[in-house]
Amino acid sequence: MVADGTEQVRAWQPRVPGIVEVFHARFVEHVYPMHAHDAWTLLIVDEGAVRYDLDRHEYGVLGTAVSLLPPHVPHNGQAATAHGFRKRVLYLDTGRLPETMIGSAVDTPTFTDPLLHLRIRQLHTVLATPGEEFEAAGRLTLVHDRLDTLLRGIEPPTRHADPRLAHRLRDILDSRATEGVSLDEAAAELHADPTHLIRAFGREFGMPPHRYLIARRVDLARPLLLSGMPTRDVAAATGFHDQPHLTRHFKRILGTTPARYAHSGPTH
Repeated sequence: MVADGTEQVRAWQPRVPGIVEVFHARFVEHVYPMHAHDAWTLLIVDEGAVRYDLDRHEYGVLGTAVSLLPPHVPHNGQAATAHGFRKRVLYLDTGRLPETMIGSAVDTPTFTDPLLHLRIRQLHTVLATPGEEFEAAGRLTLVHDRLDTLLRGIEPPTRHADPRLAHRLRDILDSRATEGVSLDEAAAELHADPTHLIRAFGREFGMPPHRYLIARRVDLARPLLLSGMPTRDVAAATGFHDQPHLTRHFKRILGTTPARYAHSGPTH
């Protein structure tokens, strides 16, 4: 976190295809001049309010409102009150959200949509946690899906269950549990839309693909821990980002840490 008095900035590039940059900031006095980005700017405000000009119209963001600022279109920005604001921003690749939607975004850059706001908050939470790229990719797909619906103004048709597709994805996750597979890779291999893939899996198995994958990795870790392998090595051998990543999910699923689990048997 870079801080200068009341101004705070945190920015990083996650290893998630489709996200150019994550940007968190708190500003009180800073005023953005007119500028434009090559990427889509997806903005939520956690505290205070933001006002900006886009295409000669003034807009504001506060509460559960979401702003989607299109690429190549100039805008500015500043606090709408003397107390400043705290915001979270995702810069999204135009390859995932096509530039053909720029016109719709210029006409309606702000949405009051609780579902979209919730999905964005969930995505930010995952992006701030190392090792959760597979889950982040899935949550980003759902954000894109909702944005597409809002920009087009048409709810997508309800798709029927697709158990065959769900089982094929499960087979892929089982066979690559340790090395991992990206959502894009799985979708391409199965010739399926990523959003449909996630929904089909959830309908069939009652959980999203990322939770299934984590549970499989925890299952693989258990016999290795009981055999005496160090937790650090178990994490590396079963596809976790690092030891804390394994510990966090192991405790969430089994209610104990890997170290305690490894030494929980009877003593002789």
